Amino acid sequence: MNQEKVNKLQHQVRQVRIGGKGTPRRKKKVVHRNAVTDDKKLQTTLKKIPVNLIPSIEEVNMIKSDDTVIHFANPKVQASLAANVFAISGHAENKTVSEMIPGILNQMGGDKLANLQSLVQKYVAAGENAPAVPTAEADDDVPDLVENFDEASKDEST
Repeated sequence: MNQEKVNKLQHQVRQVRIGGKGTPRRKKKVVHRNAVTDDKKLQTTLKKIPVNLIPSIEEVNMIKSDDTVIHFANPKVQASLAANVFAISGHAENKTVSEMIPGILNQMGGDKLANLQSLVQKYVAAGENAPAVPTAEADDDVPDLVENFDEASKDEST
């Protein structure tokens, strides 16, 4: 046999063996993990710590340092104040701060508001349209009253 082929086969044998001596050889190691098993492990761990379910929380927003938000709508929130543990589970969505602007302003701290102002200034400096803020001029779609309708209603009643 060619020495190059022998080295290549030995390298393949070392690479594909998963267990110890006597285990079957596989092409690759397949790890089966899904969210259900992770959730079960989390719930068993939380049972060891006495956590209480906090009802009637409509949304949870986690603002990260890179101006993205992890948004949970109708999450399941469990807490243990003695252990300083909060567990939030549910469907999470990654959004940008600009997508969440109207509803998230009261949740942002002072430093984040300063970052938001600099973000708006970047939009203006770049010549792009800043996120639209409704003004009083937008409500001018309703025409002004030109007649007195009280007189017309008095004429109908007679």
